Amino acid sequence: MARMDDHDCDIHIHVATDYVDDQSEPDADRYVFAYTITISNQGQVPATLMSRHWIITDANGKVQEVNGDGVVGEQPHLNPGEQFRYSSGAVLETPVGAMQGLYRMETDGGARFDAPIPPFTLAVPGLLH
Repeated sequence: MARMDDHDCDIHIHVATDYVDDQSEPDADRYVFAYTITISNQGQVPATLMSRHWIITDANGKVQEVNGDGVVGEQPHLNPGEQFRYSSGAVLETPVGAMQGLYRMETDGGARFDAPIPPFTLAVPGLLH
């Protein structure tokens, strides 16, 4: 099998977050956050998102790990230059937390690689400066 250069597989991930006030219950330690992720294939080979691994940490240090096939019930296939956007959510017991993880990807040729999801903050607006 031919060796693939790093630039052949170049997945970029952009995250936007929102606090969902009407679903949250601060008095019950329930803080709901929505996030929208845009996955862009800026590499030179098509790739499919096979699975995800999330690490979600709240301000108390409680860690939730989430593993599963694809995202939102799909395993999007991205040709070079294409992107896939989806929204999902997380529920924390604190008004601030963080998420990070990775997407396990596979090229059309069968090569597997991980696309890291850099850490991002979930926070009730106005809480952090």
